[in-house]
Amino acid sequence: MASQSHQVSAVDDIVSEYQGIEAQMSDPETVGDQALFRKLSKRYSELQPIMKVNTALEQARADLADAKEMAYEDSEFAPEADRLAGEVVELEEKLADLLAPRDPHDGDDIVMEIKAGAGGEEAALFAGELVRMYQRYADKHGFSTEVLGLSESDLGGVKDMTLSIRSKQPSRDGAWSVFKFEGGVHRVQRVPVTESQGRIQTSAAGVLVYPEPDEIAAVEIDDKDIRVDVYRSSGKGGQGVNTTDSAVRITHLPTGIVVTCQKERSQIQNKARALQVLAARLQALAEEQAEAEAAQGRAAQIRTLDRSERIRTYNWPENRISDHRIGFKANNLDSVLNGDMEDLFTALRTAERAARLEAE
Repeated sequence: MASQSHQVSAVDDIVSEYQGIEAQMSDPETVGDQALFRKLSKRYSELQPIMKVNTALEQARADLADAKEMAYEDSEFAPEADRLAGEVVELEEKLADLLAPRDPHDGDDIVMEIKAGAGGEEAALFAGELVRMYQRYADKHGFSTEVLGLSESDLGGVKDMTLSIRSKQPSRDGAWSVFKFEGGVHRVQRVPVTESQGRIQTSAAGVLVYPEPDEIAAVEIDDKDIRVDVYRSSGKGGQGVNTTDSAVRITHLPTGIVVTCQKERSQIQNKARALQVLAARLQALAEEQAEAEAAQGRAAQIRTLDRSERIRTYNWPENRISDHRIGFKANNLDSVLNGDMEDLFTALRTAERAARLEAE
């Protein structure tokens, strides 16, 4: 009973917040402030599914009360009352699920870094396939991707890439809710194109994922703490691809974090975007440190890019993908690499939710 009254209180708070946001968004001053309007729109869209289910539940409860009253006078209404009782239970469970503890960053956009690890040219080619896998999934599920920085290998693989992934529409389930599981070392087992003897080799690529703050102001970056270098954007094998020094590399001196951006033609635009990425990295680092202290040293996403330090294995000869954290295995590697990652992500989300509820 206590848990039901807690749920009613939580819903009341959400209804009140939702109505407040609605009023604020219709204010002309808010409409003129793009940053504030985007922030409110994001929160509004996060609350909408809860409001929708709660409205349906209230209606079903009212209909059930009417049906019970009619069934008391006429037994022909009993089946309808039973059906509505089932609907009420279903909606109550759905509402409880929506109110369950969530990762506070689930609605956020992300920055993703993909780096070739152990395995040389083969690792760089595999890193490129991971990039395409994420881009294909994003295209199919309402996310936009933007390459912020890229260093390619001689055969067109990815030595190091920084990618921004954003929701095309504000959503309760943003890019972080999906791609946060990808942080770690990804191991590949296959015959490399560079291997003439036909032997299967193991190589690795590392993925880092962190939420991108809405504004740089969310993280303080002192000018004296950064070193800004400009250089010429480069393509495969270091070949220059434009004639001006517009690419920007920012080094955060206290932490040693280095970010680059070469996508824009303008040095000013590249610097602004690189600062956004740096802010995201610093925010993720601060949260990781806080969590580590609370959880007595939670492991980082990637400790090393060593082949043994892996979250997932992609086995080409057996067309198999294995996620070692949750024991997930499937023989549809070709589909997964084409962006069909729904089953994998559903399994990871289910495991995360179970762990979160257990922790609560």
